[in-house]
Formats: sequence, structure tokens, C-alpha cells
Amino acid sequence: MLNTNILDRAAVVIEVFKQKNLKLATVESCTGGLITAYLTGVSGSSEVVDRGFTTYSNEAKNELVEVPIELIDRYGAVSEEVARSMAEGGLKNSRADVTISVTGIAGPGGGSPEKPVGLVHFGYASHLKGTSSCHKIFGGNRTNVRESTVLKAFQLLELTIRD
Repeated sequence: MLNTNILDRAAVVIEVFKQKNLKLATVESCTGGLITAYLTGVSGSSEVVDRGFTTYSNEAKNELVEVPIELIDRYGAVSEEVARSMAEGGLKNSRADVTISVTGIAGPGGGSPEKPVGLVHFGYASHLKGTSSCHKIFGGNRTNVRESTVLKAFQLLELTIRD
């Protein structure tokens, strides 16, 4: 079941994109399609959402959005470089004007001192503004990390299309 507070936030994103007549695509790893699920949970989202790539494995990142395996080997799947490449690949392999990508460690296992549980890298790209990235470390359990990631992704999508 989708969190109604996050679904309400998704509705805002859909409305803002509709007003600007823009399409978006998602490229998701640690959220496994959750960003797309929230966006498409909003009536009328088909006017905005072009597609969602769930790239949970390294192979999927490479095959679906052309993230070079060498980049993953060098920096790791959870890295700024890979998040940026995911966003750019999503833009290239869709009809979207804007893409958002996420790659991280939702936990409870899989973390390390260099890359702790809760670390998420975001990439966002648009034809007009190029590519940017950021990262955040979220606390809490796996559900909290994933839902917090969705909310941050929505914030970044809105920032990406501001005038």
C-alpha cells in the first residue's frame, strides 16, 4: 500500500510537470520502481510519465540505460558517477525531458564504512540544464530509506524544472 503523504507529493510533481508540458522518466535501483509506482498512482500521470527503468542489477544498468560496466567497476554501483550516468542514459533511452536516477544502500545489510546503509546517490538530467547529482544519507529502516528517497527525488524533479 502506498503512503498517502507521499502520494500527495507525487500529485504535486505530476501537476507541475503537466503545467510545463514536460515528460519525465525514472531510473531506479535501490527503490526498485517505487518512485514510478507513486507517480503512476496519480490519476492523469500518463500525460507526464514516459517510462520507468528498474535497474537493480549492474547488468540492467548497463543494458537498459548504457551505464558502462567499467564505470561501475571503478566507482561502484552506489556512486555519484553511476547515478549521473544512469540519469543521462535514461534521458537518452526515453522520450522524457527530465530524468531522475537513484542508486543506494537501503539496508539493513550491505553497508560499509565508506558507503553506509542509508546512502543514496541521486542523478538528474534534462535537455535544457544538463546533469547534476547529489547524495543523502537517510536513517531508519529499509522502508524509511526507500520512502525518504522517493520524497527527495520528487524535490529534485521540481528543482530541475524551475525557471
